[in-house]
Order: sequence, then structure tokens, then C-alpha cells
Amino acid sequence: MRPFAQPASGGTGTGGADRPAGNAGTGNAGHIEYRVAHLHDRLAAEELAELGVRAEVRAGSVVVTGTVPSAECRETLLRTVHEELAGLAVHTDVVVAETASPDHAEDLP
Repeated sequence: MRPFAQPASGGTGTGGADRPAGNAGTGNAGHIEYRVAHLHDRLAAEELAELGVRAEVRAGSVVVTGTVPSAECRETLLRTVHEELAGLAVHTDVVVAETASPDHAEDLP
């Protein structure tokens, strides 16, 4: 048994860009999971090194959620998501953390 065997759907290893998003067959679910796992690898290993973002398959589409430190990181993340998951229905809820120092003192009761 090989640890990184091709999915049963016969994926070509090209990220699946050659398959239409509308396939609702049983093999397509594994194909989507494979692409989401590859996305997680890219997010952790590439320039972002972003581990605080989740991507999950829900009802045949992919939901990406999390918080990033800057607007530039958010744009890079969204570009990577769209490259990796091209042709799939993707919903994103990625917010930018507020890291600026406060402009006024906090009033405590």
C-alpha cells in the first residue's frame, strides 16, 4: 500500500483542473478531498505558512474559514485557494485580524 496513492477517481496529479465541477458521482467526493488536502499542504508550506485557515467539504462545495494577519495575506490566501480549487464551488469567510494598537485608553468599570 502506497501512502500517497492516486485517488480512486483516477486523478492525474495535475490538481484536477481538467475535471468539471458538476460531477456528482461517488468518485468525485474523494477527488475533492484530495484537492482540499493538497490545498492544506500548499498553505502550510508556501509563502503564507498559514495554519490557522480551515478548508472543509460541505454539501459538495468547499468552505474556507479562518483569520489572517493582514489584507495582503488574505489576498494571497484567496489566490492560492482559487488556483488549487479551480472549477469547484468555494465559499470563503476569511477575516483580517485587527493588529493595530488602540487609539484610546480602555475604560474599565
